[in-house]
Amino acid sequence: MTAAGAQRSLPPKTAQPTSRATRGSGFADHTNQGFASGRALRPSAKVLPEHARNHNRSLVLQTLYRAGQQSRADIARSTGLTRVTISDLVGEFIAEGLIVETGQREDARPGKPATLLDINRSAFQIVGIDLSDYALFRGALLDLEGTILERREVALAGATGDEATAKVVDLVGQLIALATSPLLGVGVGSPGIVDHAGTVLSAPNLGWTDLPLQTELAQQFSLPVIVGNDANAAVLAEHSFGGADRDMMLVKIGHGVGAGLLLGGNPLYGSRFAAGEIGHVVVGTEGGLPCVCGKSGCLETWLAAPRLDAALAAAAASGSPAEVESAQEAVLTEAGRHLGIALAFVVGALNLAEIVLSGPTHLLDGPLAAATIETLRNRTMAEFHGDLTLRMTTLGEDIVVRGAAVMVLSGQLGVS
Repeated sequence: MTAAGAQRSLPPKTAQPTSRATRGSGFADHTNQGFASGRALRPSAKVLPEHARNHNRSLVLQTLYRAGQQSRADIARSTGLTRVTISDLVGEFIAEGLIVETGQREDARPGKPATLLDINRSAFQIVGIDLSDYALFRGALLDLEGTILERREVALAGATGDEATAKVVDLVGQLIALATSPLLGVGVGSPGIVDHAGTVLSAPNLGWTDLPLQTELAQQFSLPVIVGNDANAAVLAEHSFGGADRDMMLVKIGHGVGAGLLLGGNPLYGSRFAAGEIGHVVVGTEGGLPCVCGKSGCLETWLAAPRLDAALAAAAASGSPAEVESAQEAVLTEAGRHLGIALAFVVGALNLAEIVLSGPTHLLDGPLAAATIETLRNRTMAEFHGDLTLRMTTLGEDIVVRGAAVMVLSGQLGVS
């Protein structure tokens, strides 16, 4: 099926726990009502039948998405829903092409073997976009399991403002043209502060202020689009595909520096959508280099990939090979020390178990990581934070595009 056909064959959204979500932007409102805000201390409204049904739909899909092939009775036991409800929902999903019957279970027990069901994992594809790199925009076409089917890149070449927006549109268009199944939607991980409507409130490195990127892309391509912060997308990928199962912070280093927080299995976005925006926190009192935001000594001036690459290149002129190695190690160690200073307060306040780094391996995995964890342990109480771990993500440079796919999966189907 062509991409054009895909745009006409989308399933209805299922993850809409409140009436506000039905008026919003899918994942954004879903997370604001559920993941970000958590359960209300005091119920303020009754649960309407249509919301309970949408919740049950998501529950069934999530069970199959994670567990794989199950019978109707298996799903009923796993979810606590009645067999009548399961039968009703499964019938809907089969009609929509979201669930398929995969055959009968081989069973030595007497009676008719159970018919197994699974998510139709080839039914839809997703476009994921990563805008976090300082040299290029990355994109991929993915299946429902987060497997990358196609890749495309667009050189940024210093573009900002409308020129950068045009490059995003071009990249999305290229990937949509490659789709071989109906498209579930487009997910975009953008640097900067992004609200729940997909408006980039501030991305200084790209020259964006109050850019309604989600709305513009949705209008351009007539597809569901979800735009979120790149670090928040990355932490979702780490949770869904990277095995993260504890309270953690993911630090994303690229064009700038940002972080995503996962607490109790739920992402934290903050009251002004800026949780984890550590890049423009001034680290130390020694001044430091000027930052694009107008201040001096921001964490980005020590840690952003272009700044570090430039500092390493300057250190390469230090003299002998041994002197160059020492000078470059000093650059990375100093950057790691400043990152540790910035993170110590967060680790102390939230009692995090894990810090995950995402970005260029040649910059992060070595002296920088070692200096970060040493600084963290020196600046926090060992009895509470002595078992804190710091590691590189296992998802490499694909982490944001796969996180963007998770945003679409959660927003459109209620699964992750």
